[in-house]
Amino acid sequence: MLTKTKKTKIIKETQVHDKDTGSAEVQIGILSKRIDELASHLKKHQKDNHSRRGLLAMVADRQTHMKYLQRKDPKRYNTIVKKLELKKK
Repeated sequence: MLTKTKKTKIIKETQVHDKDTGSAEVQIGILSKRIDELASHLKKHQKDNHSRRGLLAMVADRQTHMKYLQRKDPKRYNTIVKKLELKKK
């Protein structure tokens, strides 16, 4: 579960400007953190198929945001990939 303080910290790390809470970078950052937490949950609970389905949906959503950002602004895309240590496709 992503607490309010964790979410605020992620937003501060990835935001483009001071009042930014919904840019593609922020969305990718939040989704990445949620994916990491859910992946660790699934390592303990292998048979939790409902959570696995949610994880796959989040991964697809993050991939959509990343494709959008890569298409619109490759420089911002490269920055967020380096900052979050994600693999490029």
